Amino acid sequence: MTDALRFCDLTLGYDRHPAVHHLDGAVPQGDLLAVCGPNGAGKSTLLKAIAGSIPPIGGSIERPAGAAGAIAYLPQAAEVDRSFPIDVFDMVSTGHWRKTGLFGGLSRADRGRIFDCLDAVGLSGLEDRLIGTLSGGQMQRMLFARILLQDAPVILLDEPFTALDANTTGDLIEIVARWHAEGRTVIAVLHDFELVRAHFPTALLLAREVVAWGPAADALSPENLARARRMVEAFDGGADECARAA
Repeated sequence: MTDALRFCDLTLGYDRHPAVHHLDGAVPQGDLLAVCGPNGAGKSTLLKAIAGSIPPIGGSIERPAGAAGAIAYLPQAAEVDRSFPIDVFDMVSTGHWRKTGLFGGLSRADRGRIFDCLDAVGLSGLEDRLIGTLSGGQMQRMLFARILLQDAPVILLDEPFTALDANTTGDLIEIVARWHAEGRTVIAVLHDFELVRAHFPTALLLAREVVAWGPAADALSPENLARARRMVEAFDGGADECARAA
């Protein structure tokens, strides 16, 4: 099976202080992978690095070959500026930027595709609403519509279901399942272990370094979860980058 991503002795961090240590492994093409772990485990940092937002301290990430739009990234909802005066249609249309450029126009087909994406997430009729007037669930549906528009083979979701009601979560899980059925690679940071066990075949349990990586039921065993908590609690956040142990 072809790998969608490969991590080679990957170390990530900020100001030379590591947040993820010496990560090795591969994500197969078409995998549906949950990244789990305690707060401060490096989960969001890993997604940002895959998306290209932060450079590695050491090692490398082998990403999909081809166009720059091969990876679509949905950040945490708190990172989206809801005060910016933009409506739902224009926000979703930013999913086209990598194809058309910042000032590229939208064709009739492009506009039709945007309306299709809004319909797919249940936001038909709200295209003219300012994003600051949306509920939390509507906001997340809109961000999923933008990901749909990007049509990328690798999709990164950072805490996509946090603080959502059951109906919204169920609708968005169906979209994730559709992506998986289409052979796309989906990597999601998640805290709800029951949701992971129900919908994600594989899990990476992270605690600044890999605790377990494999079938979700095995990776998220009580023993592994307890070990991950101990590892994060014992971690020195001010430590310098460490060398690979011999």
